[in-house]
Parts: sequence; structure tokens; C-alpha cells
Amino acid sequence: MSTLAEFILNFGFNLLVTVALVRFIYYPVTRDKSYVFTFLAFNTIIYFVLSFMTSIELSVGVGFGLFAIFSVLRYRTDPIPVREMTYLFIIAALPVMNSAALEASIWTQLVFANSVVLLILYLVEKEWGFQFENAKTITYEKVGLIKPENRELLLADLAERTGLKVKRLEIGRINFLRDSAQIRIYYDVQNGNEFPHLPDSAIPLPDEEVYALHS
Repeated sequence: MSTLAEFILNFGFNLLVTVALVRFIYYPVTRDKSYVFTFLAFNTIIYFVLSFMTSIELSVGVGFGLFAIFSVLRYRTDPIPVREMTYLFIIAALPVMNSAALEASIWTQLVFANSVVLLILYLVEKEWGFQFENAKTITYEKVGLIKPENRELLLADLAERTGLKVKRLEIGRINFLRDSAQIRIYYDVQNGNEFPHLPDSAIPLPDEEVYALHS
């Protein structure tokens, strides 16, 4: 097989794994197209860079310098949640692993490694064997119920109004002038027990002292 054919075959394999990961594991859960663009772009360019570094034998110093530039890149408009950062790391690591096939006949190991990565992420996203909880920060106007002695009444009211089985909550900023409080509610994610829009669990409560009421 020619060098060009091997290059195209290996790139196609890497792209196939990446598309399977993003399209069939990540995207069905989040429905966020902005990160889909980032993941596919990162994976493609990193694969090509590593492949050319192997082909033309660039110096080790050039390689370290290139990845030092990657390491200081930041998305300053919005913070990237931990979950998306994990996907980004995996997307960036896949071409590093898959580009090794250009120099060694390790297709069996590569197929196994990529399959394991896809399987583990699929199982975790499907929550098989796990029971995850999600969080929402809401503005609540019945400040009389935020007292510790009214904990059960507050949980019942939140569950009735949101339709979620609230397990616990945290109370943040309290505004008595407007009779409102910032409350973060925690609930299990299962059987469609989720709001239709994106979760805001990565958004911190205000800086004021926070205390928790546990169910």
C-alpha cells in the first residue's frame, strides 16, 4: 500500500472514531453544536500536525513549542465546563494515539483502544450503573420558607412547582427588599427528569455565604 493510501486510511479511521464519539455519544446528550465544531476541528488539525511531524521528522523542540502554544490557548468568552474539557482532552489525545499507525503496524491495538474509549464514554453517558444528579439555580420569592425549620415545606413547594424530585438544595443570596432568594436545587437525572434547556450546574452561586439544607 502506498504512503498516501496509508495516510488517508489512517486519517479516515481517526475521523470515523471521532465522529462516532461526538455524534452518537456527546451530541445526543447536550445538543450543543458549538462544541461539536471545536471537537472536530481540534481533532483534525492535531492529527495532521502530528502526522506531518512524523513524516518530515521535525525536531523535538519544534514539537514541544507547538504544543506549548496549544496549552496556553483559552476561550475567553465563556468558561468551558469540566465535562466539555474532558471531551476536548480525549478529542485531542485520539489523534496522538492514532497517528502512531503511520510508523508501526499496530492496527489491532489501535482498534481495541479506540473501541474501549468509545464504549466507556457511551456507558457513562447512558448512566449504566450510575445515578447522577443535576442542579439548577432558580430565583425563589417565598423567602418565608427558606428558614431551616421550614425545610420540608420548601422542598415540597419546589418539587411541586418544578415537577422534579428535589433531593437537596443550597441557598445563596437573599434579597429581603425584593422578597427573593437564589436557590440551587439538586435532583436525580433519570427517565426524562430534566428541563429541556441546558443545565447550569457549572454556574456558581453568588459569593455570599452559602448554607445547605439536606433532605
